[in-house]
Amino acid sequence: MPIIIADIMRTRVVTVEMDDRLTVAKEIFEQANFHHLLVVDEYKLEGVLSERDLLRAISPNLGSSAETSKDLETLQKRVHQVMTRNPVTVAPHVSLDAATHTLLEHNIGCLPVLDNGDLVGIVTWKDLLRAYCEHNEVNESEC
Repeated sequence: MPIIIADIMRTRVVTVEMDDRLTVAKEIFEQANFHHLLVVDEYKLEGVLSERDLLRAISPNLGSSAETSKDLETLQKRVHQVMTRNPVTVAPHVSLDAATHTLLEHNIGCLPVLDNGDLVGIVTWKDLLRAYCEHNEVNESEC
């Protein structure tokens, strides 16, 4: 039986608002074990903010002895200024293979899962790889 996204997606999704400051996203990434935040406006998906996007937008001097007030100002940017707009999404009924091809085709790290326009989950490249290994009974040490 083919694996579908609904079988492997994470339904506990952490979101931020478009006008949240990057300080909020930075704090979430520092405390969490994931690398993508979904950006919403009135519960509607508007974008994706990756940890990599955040790191590109803020000063590399933050937290160092070279930090200046100008470096701290980079944290005051709004999420919508840095996020990826119109993210590629997937439906819950899509197959593991199709989702994997979509990730590779667009060179992205996650797919928000939408069901009739409603945000219901997220799936990352790690989720897809884990499902592939489990489905093919590959030992974790081999994956």
